[in-house]
Amino acid sequence: MSTPNEPGQPGQPGQPGEPGVLVLAGTPIGDPSDAPARLGAELAAADIVAAEDTRRLRRLARELDVRPAGRVVSYFEGNERARTPELARELERGARVLLVTDAGMPSVSDPGYRLVVAAVTAGARVTAVPGPSAVLTALAVSGLPVDRFCFEGFLPRRAGERAARLAEVAAEPRTLVFFEAPHRLGATLAAMAEAFGGERRAAVCRELTKTHEEVRRGPLRELAAWAEAGGARGEITLVVAGAERAPARSADPAELARRVADREAAGEPRKAAIAGVAREAGLPKRQV
Repeated sequence: MSTPNEPGQPGQPGQPGEPGVLVLAGTPIGDPSDAPARLGAELAAADIVAAEDTRRLRRLARELDVRPAGRVVSYFEGNERARTPELARELERGARVLLVTDAGMPSVSDPGYRLVVAAVTAGARVTAVPGPSAVLTALAVSGLPVDRFCFEGFLPRRAGERAARLAEVAAEPRTLVFFEAPHRLGATLAAMAEAFGGERRAAVCRELTKTHEEVRRGPLRELAAWAEAGGARGEITLVVAGAERAPARSADPAELARRVADREAAGEPRKAAIAGVAREAGLPKRQV
């Protein structure tokens, strides 16, 4: 008689009565050969495969020359709320559930977050098969700073709501990454030029890793004009430079000294007081 295998590995269920495993698997964003090596093993081992589009999942499985052994069910925006409890119950019974989306990592502007929360609540293990990401790929090829960035996903479709969201991040110094549909790209770039300034640098990354991949870089005003002329089709990821920091302000030395002294009198260590005042004043600590 074989001994039970360690839970969490493909094809190796946990002990009877133990909660199951939820596996979030990355899928190619374009080129099928970018599929993670472990994806085929997970497809062959899962009790249930929850896919954003079951037809695309079966096409990918054929390209990987693997046949899903378990039940394949749809899990997309329209049924995510209703299907999550069903999958959570299967996890409670010890099932191995594999979650895949059409492209990239689940939960990143795609279904998955609700199921992860439900799995954690059920005591199931949550793990991942890391894979391609349009966000990181676009950042890498954009030519814009990548040391600090934030992902904003899709902007609101309505012009007023979109303008309000862009106003919220206009002063953000980190590089910004957005997803957008091609038919809204021109309006979005024009709104960005209005909110951020037409000279703000950006990159439109189109059809990443696919045959017609294109990365178009330039000021927002130029990119907006290009897009309005019908320049973009396919999957779009936008990368926009962060706001430039305002130049350091000067301040009255006596006022700075008083503010540091007030912090020290309140019990704050001198170095911490200096750092706090420098942060508030927008000045280097050395100057304070």
